[in-house]
Amino acid sequence: MSEHLLGIDTGGTFTDFAYLYNNQLITHKRLSTPEAPEQAIFEGLAALGLDALCAAGQLTIIHGTTVATNAALEGRGAKTAYVCNQGLGDVLSIGRQNRADLYSLTPTKRTLAIDQSAIYELPVRRNAKGDLITVLDQEAIVALETALANDPPDALAINLLFSFIDDTEEQDLKARFGPQYFVSLSSQVLPEMGEYERGVATYLNASLGPIIARYLDQLQSKIAPSRLTVMQSSGLTLAAEHAAEQAVRLLLSGPAGGLIAARSLLASERLMTFDMGGTSTDVSLIHRDLAISKNMHLNGLPIAIPAIDIQTIGAGGGSIAEIDAGGLLKVGPRSAGARPGPACYNLGGTTATVTDANVVLGRLPVDQPLADNLWLDPEKAHRAVEKLAASLNLSPIETAQGIVTLANETMAEALRFISIQKGFDPSAFTLCCFGGAGGLHLCELAERLGMHQTLVPADAGIFSALGMLAATPGRELTRAINLRAKDCDPQDIRDRLDDLVQVARTALAAEGVDNTTVHPVFELRYQGQTQTLSVPYLDDLQAAFAEFETQHQNRYGHQLDTGLELVALRVRVAGIARLKTPITPASNAAGPAQAPPTNPNAVPQQAWQNLILGQAYAGPMIVTADHTCVWVKPGWTLEKLATGHLQLSRAEGFLRAKGFLNGG
Repeated sequence: MSEHLLGIDTGGTFTDFAYLYNNQLITHKRLSTPEAPEQAIFEGLAALGLDALCAAGQLTIIHGTTVATNAALEGRGAKTAYVCNQGLGDVLSIGRQNRADLYSLTPTKRTLAIDQSAIYELPVRRNAKGDLITVLDQEAIVALETALANDPPDALAINLLFSFIDDTEEQDLKARFGPQYFVSLSSQVLPEMGEYERGVATYLNASLGPIIARYLDQLQSKIAPSRLTVMQSSGLTLAAEHAAEQAVRLLLSGPAGGLIAARSLLASERLMTFDMGGTSTDVSLIHRDLAISKNMHLNGLPIAIPAIDIQTIGAGGGSIAEIDAGGLLKVGPRSAGARPGPACYNLGGTTATVTDANVVLGRLPVDQPLADNLWLDPEKAHRAVEKLAASLNLSPIETAQGIVTLANETMAEALRFISIQKGFDPSAFTLCCFGGAGGLHLCELAERLGMHQTLVPADAGIFSALGMLAATPGRELTRAINLRAKDCDPQDIRDRLDDLVQVARTALAAEGVDNTTVHPVFELRYQGQTQTLSVPYLDDLQAAFAEFETQHQNRYGHQLDTGLELVALRVRVAGIARLKTPITPASNAAGPAQAPPTNPNAVPQQAWQNLILGQAYAGPMIVTADHTCVWVKPGWTLEKLATGHLQLSRAEGFLRAKGFLNGG
């Protein structure tokens, strides 16, 4: 019996829906409701006619949410108290000596905004071997209890030294205070070395947990008895009732969906992706498989939680164009969001955005609704851009092109960071775009990166929601090891991995997931280093160590003679994907006749469903679809593949003129 599956991706501007039943896909896009994100979801359920399925308990919802991300970025977490060892209350404010910009004359330090009165130090200490050297006495616990009662928090973040070796004291404190407060333990959130990184993750988890719990409770109460699962930053899903406990693992919940879709539904092992929505753009690189790292940063803070390697930048369709203090044009990171939105949305926005610039350039048709029955107003777009143009002493067209160019350069720089700076040549990859705005910038980004081939997936406008359907339930668990490579015993490593796998499988079994696959990973480094590289472990220690040497050579250009150190074990235990078969390809049936363009600057346009399979189309042209639009530049050709995807290539004559082909 087929499942009724619904993927939902809540973004800052739009909320996307992908409903799948019997291999038939129905999609929907509507404006988000940032003040109450669940409202757009309830409206979407009604618009898709799924309320009855929800009430009957027949719908499974897989949800990617930005609630945790937005709360963390805006400092709107729950009131949280931080509990640590005596003498270490300032660790989170001191942080590390690392600087994002080594040459800045006025560097700014990013720290967690914690009131010093909310930091509580306890007289307890374990040494580096986990031995207890200062016992936590009852008097200190009672004193903490009294202090908390005098200024009650919503949540407690407990981070004690070497709790990743022995967390007895943390567990005792949770037993004492758990009934009163939402409690996060560092030994559960991030059981690894590094009290600063562990403290940041634990504090964020505690402050976000109550926010996530309230939000998901509201959703679950509306859709009950149907099931709700949530996407994690790692690309694995977990049941909604457990999500609040792992709130810090939801920071890339939405963007992860698009990467899961790209890996699962596109037949390519070498992709550079960019997901451009209304508020931001997420870029990533797929080389054979998704890259899972612990190098995520948010507001300049390290979030050392396993996550798909994604870089997020403040450049989206709603990014605001303005004049900076030096009189120069600037685009982003401020966004017009869903409301008031770009000026052309006619919802109250008056400032020029990237979307308005594309309307002025004629790349975004105004003769069909964008989404949610939203019709674009070209006059409002021109008015907003003209106001900016007057300040710059440029024409509206020049200003609009400048806005798009700046947005493209911001995205290109992020794409260079995930490729060139990590030893990958962009020209060896296919540039894949998704998100509602991605197709408008695809060709120009590829040219900036020297790439010759690009791909626009079918249903690109709701691709992250589609990725929710392709995701697998699972857990990603870590255990600190801290052994020199030469001291590692193969059987001991197997036993430790087996323990982690058993914990993960027990948690998944409680969610009804029995059939799982296991992917062990080593976190390795040279002795004396602080950063690690992730290396797959296939039950062969020496092979894993050799792979580390290869990775280090490829990444940093050298190897060291010092010995290796196994810092941690990580295991990824995943269930079976809900989406087991390819979705029915897009139909080649002709769609409705295309209305003549109303914008005087518009170029020829064609509906996606009207494109003939295998036929080459030359730019300039615009391809329109329900939830996205593709701008094909002059010098580029387009072909619709049997899968329904669009493949864009730089035309041969254009390549020869630029010297990319022999004889050019």
